Amino acid sequence: MSRQVIEALLEAHPLSKVLTSMPGIGVRTAAVLLATVGDAGSFPSAGHLASYAGLAPATRQSGTSIHGEHAPRGGNRQLKRAMFLSAFAALHDPASRTYYDKCRARGKTHTQALLRLARQRISVLFAMLRDGTFYEPRSPRTA
Repeated sequence: MSRQVIEALLEAHPLSKVLTSMPGIGVRTAAVLLATVGDAGSFPSAGHLASYAGLAPATRQSGTSIHGEHAPRGGNRQLKRAMFLSAFAALHDPASRTYYDKCRARGKTHTQALLRLARQRISVLFAMLRDGTFYEPRSPRTA
């Protein structure tokens, strides 16, 4: 499909303006979100949506051995990729950048910090889809 066709189909959807109001979410990302998640009504919570996307940290354990929180390898690859790229594109947003910098200051790698930002943004996105509200930027708190 061409970009114009995708844009036309996206404009016809009632949630398109809600999705694209969030920094870092453009036409292609919004189309992937609508195709994979819809209005998020089939997910009871943001945690369930994050787990479906493969963005919820998982604890690996076997017997008495418990290994810390790791990013799961499963989940919906399209959705995970869309959220990861969306988080990367949102680094110009002050609130997103502050969260990313905080993760980096705690010793996370670039990829780990982006995945955490994507997880945080999926919670905001879930609330936006559930309530049908536009993105409201919060003033970032300094560390």
